[in-house]
Amino acid sequence: MTFEVTGDAYDRFMGRYSRPLAADLADWLEVAPGQRAIDVGCGPGALTTVLVDLLGAAQVAAVDPSASFVEACRDRLPGVDVRRGEAESLPHDDDSFDVAAACLVVHFMADPVGGVAEMTRVTRPGGWVGATVWDLAGSRAPMWPLWEAVAELQPAHSGEREFPGGSRDGLVAILEGAGLRGVEAVEVPVTVTHPSFEEWWEPYLHGVGPAGDVVAALGPDGRARLEEVLRRRLGPGPFDLTAVAYAARGRA
Repeated sequence: MTFEVTGDAYDRFMGRYSRPLAADLADWLEVAPGQRAIDVGCGPGALTTVLVDLLGAAQVAAVDPSASFVEACRDRLPGVDVRRGEAESLPHDDDSFDVAAACLVVHFMADPVGGVAEMTRVTRPGGWVGATVWDLAGSRAPMWPLWEAVAELQPAHSGEREFPGGSRDGLVAILEGAGLRGVEAVEVPVTVTHPSFEEWWEPYLHGVGPAGDVVAALGPDGRARLEEVLRRRLGPGPFDLTAVAYAARGRA
């Protein structure tokens, strides 16, 4: 699995869903002028952009392990403190921020509890620490049509259902395990209109994340069979797809 892809490739793949989700997360975490906030696992900057709009670039920090995403985020958001680093070892002092957030990241952390514990460490006492993960266990992520089609061709493939934090209980357990107080969770739906099958399908061909890895591994013949199944299921477009994420938050 890799996220060493361009920011534009990731945006075409997930940005259409992550941008509205990021806005909902910032609102739920009560981000307000005068605060300092950090975006952990910032990618090319969906949530970072929302934070900058609310707080100003000088009040926002961002961290991501992908060099290409760090470069994209820096280019798009001058003035933001964007650093390359792992969630499990954030390059920031204790109590540096009022809010720490991770949008669609926890399930990719090598140590999710450790990563959220680091987010807690850099957040002042009483500040919100929050995260979102798609409902992977319930097959309600944006990639659900792909995983259902893969299962038709390869019934033994588990997709992303077993990823950590991909259920309400799983995400809450991670935040509680990291020492956060008063952890609560909500469902956040996101609906996107895709104008054509091609617009929906093309981003899956660039090797982004687990879905991109699976598509690439099929080879030309396997991809053609997968595309045939997907065209039959989704039609030519336009069509709406709804994804549902869990958002969880707790007090540092």
